[in-house]
Amino acid sequence: MSETVLSLSGIVKVYRRGSANEIRVLDGASISIRQGEIVGLVAPSGAGKSTLLHIAGLLDKPDSGSLFVCGATAVGASDRVRTELRRRRIGFVYQFHHLLPEFTALENIVLPQLVNGATQAEAAARAKFLLDSVGLSDRTEHRPAELSGGEQQRTAVCRALANGPKILLADEPTGNLDAKTSEQVFEMMLEVVRTSGLAAIVATHNVALANRMDRTVHLEQGQIFDDVQS
Repeated sequence: MSETVLSLSGIVKVYRRGSANEIRVLDGASISIRQGEIVGLVAPSGAGKSTLLHIAGLLDKPDSGSLFVCGATAVGASDRVRTELRRRRIGFVYQFHHLLPEFTALENIVLPQLVNGATQAEAAARAKFLLDSVGLSDRTEHRPAELSGGEQQRTAVCRALANGPKILLADEPTGNLDAKTSEQVFEMMLEVVRTSGLAAIVATHNVALANRMDRTVHLEQGQIFDDVQS
């Protein structure tokens, strides 16, 4: 049986507005993801999908609960340890590509590798490999403004995979695209994730897309529930 690479248990996150008003966005949320498993996280806008992914990706801290990334505890860990776990183990894809506009597609994928200690030659070779794997070998020297929406998001997926993570967290990765392009990018992303053997959580409000993944869970009232198939 494949190993658990991401585990959240009893995660609570409360946002406070003033002294008396608090919003309990996550209220005991728990989920475990195994290597090679792709999980669809379904919830409407405002239900806490992004908050959950930010906590899972060590971009935010919960008020309580436990969190393990590839067997290492992240709750209570130092900022240095959290940064190392995030840099080496976790990749992110957002609804908007967030590519650096002044750099080419290739350079956007090279940069995170350089930060992670790769040589220029190693980083460039991997960036070219990733871009080729998503059909963008002829767009390596184009800047984001010169790419279509689908090409921008495919480049963003490559950037998320640049450092060889164990976990991919995707927050509405096709939500900013038209239906046809969304389908193309979604299929590409699933293929790349499966080929790489990653664990992935893909947050979406699109139930049809979520049902094409290995497992679907729902975020409701701050908790996570497995989808019940009829």
